Amino acid sequence: MGRWLFKSEPASYGWDDLVRDGGTEWDGVRNAAAAGHLRAMAVGDEALIYHSGEARAVVGLAVIARAARPDGQDDRWVSVRVEPVTALPRPVALATMKATPALTGMAMLRQPRLSVAPLTAEEWEIVMRLAGAQPFVTQPAGMARVSGG
Repeated sequence: MGRWLFKSEPASYGWDDLVRDGGTEWDGVRNAAAAGHLRAMAVGDEALIYHSGEARAVVGLAVIARAARPDGQDDRWVSVRVEPVTALPRPVALATMKATPALTGMAMLRQPRLSVAPLTAEEWEIVMRLAGAQPFVTQPAGMARVSGG
């Protein structure tokens, strides 16, 4: 199972929007590396939702509900469907991640302009621990699972 981090500007489309909508087509990604990450995703992969801008924190857990397909805006690019699972018990601030030695190799910290980045199993566990989260088991797409918002 893959694990990913998605960056979102909450003023444009944030965690609360994702919860309200029950999921979204994650489209409009126009960076080759980030698009490559979208192509590598599989149904059931887990994702952390990170708010950029002023918030600068990981705020929620989501699941990939549909693998990559051509982006409806421009078929040279791809999109995936992302559905919310749960809000994290407490946000994990960018400053906290930067100050955590075991996260120094995290793709998001090394390449801050990437809007979609992979996470290692160790990075995932550390962020979840920092959030005060218990291990989650995601459910297949289409099953009710959203909490917190």
